[in-house]
Amino acid sequence: MWNFVRKSQVVRPFLQIFNSGRMVRKHIPNFITSLNVLCGSIAVVLILWGMLTMAVLFIILAAVFDFFDGMTARLLKSYSPLGKELDSLADMVSFGLAPGLILFKLLERSLQVGPLPGSPLSLSQMAILGSAFLIPVFSALRLAKFNVDERQTTSFIGLPTPANALFISSLGLISEHGTLPGLDQIVLSIPFLVAVAFLFSWLLVAEVPMFSLKMKSFRWAPNKVQFIFLFLSLCLLLSLHIYGIMASILLFIAISLFRMLAGNSKK
Repeated sequence: MWNFVRKSQVVRPFLQIFNSGRMVRKHIPNFITSLNVLCGSIAVVLILWGMLTMAVLFIILAAVFDFFDGMTARLLKSYSPLGKELDSLADMVSFGLAPGLILFKLLERSLQVGPLPGSPLSLSQMAILGSAFLIPVFSALRLAKFNVDERQTTSFIGLPTPANALFISSLGLISEHGTLPGLDQIVLSIPFLVAVAFLFSWLLVAEVPMFSLKMKSFRWAPNKVQFIFLFLSLCLLLSLHIYGIMASILLFIAISLFRMLAGNSKK
């Protein structure tokens, strides 16, 4: 009976519409991920032009798309191997290459060398500038590990690339809109920037459990760490403004380290 109804000329158009709707829903998460790539690509060009503030805005927008593509995939039950690989490739552009270039631009400004220096760079200057590219290299390693590590289904092992990108992006904002000269001088100094390149590259691949902000429900008990972090981050952003981004990422790392140490002490 169902086969007869399904093949009838009356029902067939409705079935075709229904199937086409399912096909469209299947590609919605990948479309959102593609917007992540687009924002990251625009950010890269803006960084090369020296427009760090606009670049940071596009990186933040890429992070929003990165959050919602996974949420959309869960809501629509549109998981696919293609989507997983596309997500990592998008993150490599938006949260690997783009922050690496921001760090490069900040080091370039601190060294007071332009894109076409009048005299050749010294070996030490090349090493300092080259340290910025540790970020995209270790971001690629981080993303590759995430794809094959079955332990990272509900949480992370190592610093997530969006968090790393937001920390470095905050330095870009401070360089153009900083209002605390003493602190600005420290966080934009060559030793600090090089230390960020090495320390955060290590954090990307470190065996440090870090919590995820992706919640399956809004209940307090299973998500209390996420709710506390979001509340404190909001307070930091409202009180510290652009400095609050950097402070929020440091808070994220601190909470993760505390939870790891607390767990080890219980064992």
